[in-house]
Amino acid sequence: MRIVAICGSPHGLRGNTGRLLDEVTAGVREEGGDVELFTLSGVTVKPCVGCDTCHIRGECPINDDFTDLRKALLASDAFIIASPNYIFSVTAQLKAFMDRCCGLIHCLALEGKYGAVVETSGGGGDDEVLDYLRRFVGSLGAYCVGGVGSPAAGPRTFPDEEALFARARELGRELCRSAKEKREFPEQEGARLAFAARMRGLVSHMREFWPYEYEYWQRLGKL
Repeated sequence: MRIVAICGSPHGLRGNTGRLLDEVTAGVREEGGDVELFTLSGVTVKPCVGCDTCHIRGECPINDDFTDLRKALLASDAFIIASPNYIFSVTAQLKAFMDRCCGLIHCLALEGKYGAVVETSGGGGDDEVLDYLRRFVGSLGAYCVGGVGSPAAGPRTFPDEEALFARARELGRELCRSAKEKREFPEQEGARLAFAARMRGLVSHMREFWPYEYEYWQRLGKL
C-alpha cells in the first residue's frame, strides 16, 4: 500500500501537527503500508491564479512542486492530509495546495482512493477544521476513513496523550486496511454522488471553455 501524507504546518514535522501525524503514519507502517511524506514547509506550492489551464489542458502551468504532489496522489492507494487550526481553518500553505487541486476536484480524480485527516489546535475548534478536511477528501472523489484532532497541551504534547496516540495509530491502520480491502462507506455515498452530479453539470455547462475536463467525463461515459 502506497500512502501519501501531506503536512500543511509551517513547522513541518517539528510542530504539534507533525507529532500527531507521526502516530498516524506509524499505524500505517504497522499495517504494512509505505508512507511518502510531503511537508509543505519544505516544498514550494504557489497560490492558484485562476488561469483555467488545468480545466483546458489537464495540467497546471505554474512551475513549482505541486506537480510532484499531484503525481504522488494519483499514484497512491490512500492519503493523509494534516493541518493545524489557523483562525478556524487550515494553514495558508495547505489552502494554497487545496486550491491548486481544483482540476482534480472537477474530475473527482481520486475516486477509488481513501483519505484520512489530522488536525491540532491551540485552544479547540478541532471538529470544525476536521469536518472541512473531510469535505475536501470527499470532493476529490475519495472515501474519508476518519480523522483525529486535539488541542495541544504544550509544544508537541497533548492532553490524554496515550489515548490520543492510540486513536491516531488506529486511524493509520484503518486507512491502510480500507485501501487493501477496497472498503465501501455507504453513509458517504449520497454526498459523493451529489457532488459528482454537481461537477458533471458544471463541466458540461463549461464544455466550450474546459475541453480537457469535458472529454475526461466523456471518456468515463458519464456525460
